[in-house]
Amino acid sequence: MTQSLENISSNKSFGGWHKQYVHASEVLSCNMRFAIFLPPQAAADHKVPVVYWLSGLTCTDENFMQKAGALRVAAELGFAIVAPDTSPRGEGVPDDAQGAYDFGLGAGFYLNATQEPWSKHYRMYDYIVTELPDLIEATFPVTGERAISGHSMGGHGALTIALKNTDRYRSVTAFSPIVNPIKCPWGQKAFTNYLGDNKADWQDYDACELIRKAETQLPILVDQGDNDDFLEKELKPENLVKAAEEAAYPITLRMQAGYDHSYYFISSFIEDHLRFHAQHLG
Repeated sequence: MTQSLENISSNKSFGGWHKQYVHASEVLSCNMRFAIFLPPQAAADHKVPVVYWLSGLTCTDENFMQKAGALRVAAELGFAIVAPDTSPRGEGVPDDAQGAYDFGLGAGFYLNATQEPWSKHYRMYDYIVTELPDLIEATFPVTGERAISGHSMGGHGALTIALKNTDRYRSVTAFSPIVNPIKCPWGQKAFTNYLGDNKADWQDYDACELIRKAETQLPILVDQGDNDDFLEKELKPENLVKAAEEAAYPITLRMQAGYDHSYYFISSFIEDHLRFHAQHLG
């Protein structure tokens, strides 16, 4: 893949480097920004594995890299972290008519839209699964070993992408994921607009539906705060537990007492998640 990369920031951190880049995405038909942390071990003669982080509604690449406290642990464990944006952006990219936070810009839901006017740009699934890792692996000293993680909408993305691509990821973790979007308002709004009214098409982007028919099992860790304002209406972790039990699919879901939906929660347990991935990355 030949793509022009523009480095827009570079900061040394824990002996490694945090860098932001902009590139022209053919899949999304717009310019996209992503961040990468390269640990001190990364070199041309020592390539490192990658953890991909998918953020939630309204976020960009910056939220996780600046707030999660992940870079120290990644530097110790010796793997890269890549944080893409959460949707296509730019002039000509459609947005929610009312500028709502839960649809449109900042809310790509990590799927391939099939409905106009969204289908030209909102193809985050192909971007995350293929275009971005191809670019990362062609440009930086990283291997093809990948893990994936995310928060809220990004937790939904991490789970569904991993469940559909078990050959591409070694492990998957999530914080406060939207596990059953076909049964929650955020998911129903996004899927109706991006995918249309045929609810059979929605099942392809629902972790509960995917885990029921999974043929290959990946290591899965999920953390959910029990003081999360979105717990009952949007997140429904009990649905994932039920689906996993029905499918005899082993997952670890931890309810964390007192924690909410914020980066205070993520930063409290991100080290657990990164060490979980380290057990499965070479």
